[in-house]
Amino acid sequence: MVSAALHIAVVDDEADITRLVANYLQAQGWRVTQLHNGASLVALMDADPPALVLLDLGLPGEDGFSIARRLREHWHCGLIILTGRGDAVDKVVGLEVGADDYVTKPFDLRELLARIRAVLRRLQPPQEPARAAAAPIKRHTLHFADWQLDLAARRLCKPPEQEVTLTTGEFDLLAALVRHAGSVLSRDFLLEQTRGREAGPFDRTIDVLVARLRKKIEVDAEHPQLIKSVRGAGYILVSPVTPG
Repeated sequence: MVSAALHIAVVDDEADITRLVANYLQAQGWRVTQLHNGASLVALMDADPPALVLLDLGLPGEDGFSIARRLREHWHCGLIILTGRGDAVDKVVGLEVGADDYVTKPFDLRELLARIRAVLRRLQPPQEPARAAAAPIKRHTLHFADWQLDLAARRLCKPPEQEVTLTTGEFDLLAALVRHAGSVLSRDFLLEQTRGREAGPFDRTIDVLVARLRKKIEVDAEHPQLIKSVRGAGYILVSPVTPG
């Protein structure tokens, strides 16, 4: 019988690292599976999918970026990249393929725990208060342009039938922009809303998320009409927003 504890997968070719992280996370009350290659992770996703994956980029065989893309194409889960590479390009590419966050080795276990909790919080929709079984659940839905954003269900749709799959970071970014439509939001503010942390001096996380989001909701991502850049200030959703 599978435990009811939240399931996390740690994927790294160094057994000492997976063991260290697994022991620490298990002490927090989570169920942890240790894996050492991409094939094992794919098998796990089919048999017992975790809520969140900690994925090392430097795995033997299949490239970590390729594994991240497969996760995003076929499964819905949190994804934090673990990388020993100091190159900022790796971090940017990791975010571009759909990672919710990244942690650079060597990392502090308390920082890793904070990142994990932040991603898991964003994955879980707010709990509805208890109500009579027959009473309908009223969702908090916002409309902008041709889009419908359901904050409770964490869904983006273009009625009547088109639904767009968003990563956790993409959804949280769009939700922040929609909630503050017409206001210029700084990168620091958006990073806190989507990652729960402050920006570093060369942090391009928000720029990458905006670029990905534009590709999904703009008619022409190269000439955006919904999410506008404000030079030196941040980003703004210029479309009017109405409640559902």
